[in-house]
Amino acid sequence: MSYKTIVAVLSTARDAAKVTEHALALARESGGHVIGIHAEVPLIITMIAPMEYPDPNAVTALQERARQQSRDVEKIFRDLCARDDISYEWRLFTGTAGYASAGVIESARGADLVIASQFVSDLDGPTRADIEDLLYESGRPLYLVSNAPAGPQSTERVLVAWNGSRESARATYDALPFLLSARQVEVFGVDPHEARLQPAELFGTDIATSLSRHGIEVSIASEAAGNRSIAEVINLRAAETGASLIVMGAYSHSRLRQRLFGGVTSAMMRDAPVPVLMSR
Repeated sequence: MSYKTIVAVLSTARDAAKVTEHALALARESGGHVIGIHAEVPLIITMIAPMEYPDPNAVTALQERARQQSRDVEKIFRDLCARDDISYEWRLFTGTAGYASAGVIESARGADLVIASQFVSDLDGPTRADIEDLLYESGRPLYLVSNAPAGPQSTERVLVAWNGSRESARATYDALPFLLSARQVEVFGVDPHEARLQPAELFGTDIATSLSRHGIEVSIASEAAGNRSIAEVINLRAAETGASLIVMGAYSHSRLRQRLFGGVTSAMMRDAPVPVLMSR
């Protein structure tokens, strides 16, 4: 089993190279095809006080800036794919919907895996809403490239953030190509006694046994959060174990609740120190 169609969603020239490199690393291993996608959002109207008419010069400048960014992103993507002699194609979608545009979502639904950049609140790039749209609307696993400086690494150690939910089960099996190639996989839970009806000593045994039948070397661990957030505990465990990938379910609570109060998914899409594969 492998990822044969990989969609790389590229937002800016700043993140295009890193996201493309991760997509190409997977494509080299699987003989896969990479589809580079950029969602161009060309128009933010500036008003002139007091009549509030659009400033035509500002509109023209914004449109040209968006077009130039699209050209820069496309060049980075094509140059890297040509360097590696990888099967690839480029798709540009223009409109106000960004990652939620029909073309982006339709392309993502035809992929085995979607790769995008992590959310960084103070930099130009994908917004939290962009990433939410991919998670909610694509129906495909989303691999978020960490903003840590390291490039793509071999996934020798994988941490599966397991809470027994439908979303974590889906993410685990969506990540099977990574798990099968890993040397060690850890099923890790935070406060498992609070999350499930099973006794704490049976936490993770079913999923670990299932994965072991695929020939995967699996261990089980859990930890109490105490005064820390769940995301903090997961990230610290990944660092302690040397995991180069975190696998987790996304948004087990409602989208509105997540937007109002935040949650593990929102924290991980921003703060994870290594790539995260999320499914919903």
